[in-house]
Amino acid sequence: MTAYTLAELAARFDLEVVGDGSTSIEGLCELLPGEPGKLGFMSGAAYRAGLATTRAAAVIVGKRDVAGLTTPGLVARDIGLAFARIAKLYDRSLDFQPGVHETAVVDTSAQLGEGVYIGPGSVVEAGVVIGEGSYIGPRCVLRRGASLGAGARLEAAVTIAEDVRIGARILVQPGAVIGSRGFGNVRLPDGSWESMPQLGTVVIGDDVEIGANTTIDRGALGNTVIENGVRLDNLIQIAHNCLIGANTAVAACTGIAGSAKIGKRCLIAGATAINGHVTICDDVVILGMGMVTASIDAPGIYGSGLPASPARDWRKSVARIRRLDKLIERVKHLEGLLNVKAQESADASEGNDH
Repeated sequence: MTAYTLAELAARFDLEVVGDGSTSIEGLCELLPGEPGKLGFMSGAAYRAGLATTRAAAVIVGKRDVAGLTTPGLVARDIGLAFARIAKLYDRSLDFQPGVHETAVVDTSAQLGEGVYIGPGSVVEAGVVIGEGSYIGPRCVLRRGASLGAGARLEAAVTIAEDVRIGARILVQPGAVIGSRGFGNVRLPDGSWESMPQLGTVVIGDDVEIGANTTIDRGALGNTVIENGVRLDNLIQIAHNCLIGANTAVAACTGIAGSAKIGKRCLIAGATAINGHVTICDDVVILGMGMVTASIDAPGIYGSGLPASPARDWRKSVARIRRLDKLIERVKHLEGLLNVKAQESADASEGNDH
């Protein structure tokens, strides 16, 4: 494994060295107990006491914790970002040797860029284009006319439907399905259904990550669009003709109905439900289990479902909510009585004036 000195890491990532810059770092570790030869990570103030007892060769800290170091260290303005960037130097999990496995099926018209790997049991249909340096893991299916940019990575059992267009450096976790037929149906008078063809596709930008078993439906006429830098967690459903703006992140188990438009840099917490045809502007945060039933046109933080509480308290809260309609009617009735009294007083006062 490649080792780097603290001085080399500091120079590469614009960090400050404390102590011996020649300290060799062979990998990364937790702060406690720590491991000799590795770089620890102090992820928050709660771990501050661990600086005195860690066995790590060095630790990444913020400016305020330099005095607590008992080992050499790296000082970062953003500890998490520094750790993430350094970790990539030691991550060998994405390494592969180019080539096409003997059990893969690749159409002769497919275009494979230089340095591509196609794994066991994968199928690459006619007209598919795969950019250089891409990794297609085992049992992936790329349907006719699909295209992937350079440096794409499909981990395993990923399906890319026909004519889907994907940019560079995408990372797709196992089981994801991109470009499946959207939920388009027309109800007939007898209660049965007529399927509506989905003639659009999915267009995904660069540097997007898509979680395991997430599904993105193709457009009905236009396209479903995922812009650059989007992060999608596991088990997300994105329906036909949605748009997800650049650098937005969506957490697991969220469902986004058809033609919803979500702006740039939004944070959508887990188990959120977003109605079809709504628009969410840029820089919006939706808290967990949020229900978005109408468009949001102002940046900010928007609430979620009822937080968990002891069952007895929760039942009381629900009971009060159920009584709101009756309470509103009572308030309206009382307001009516007050208005009548006020009018009677006004009339009496006017009579006295005369």
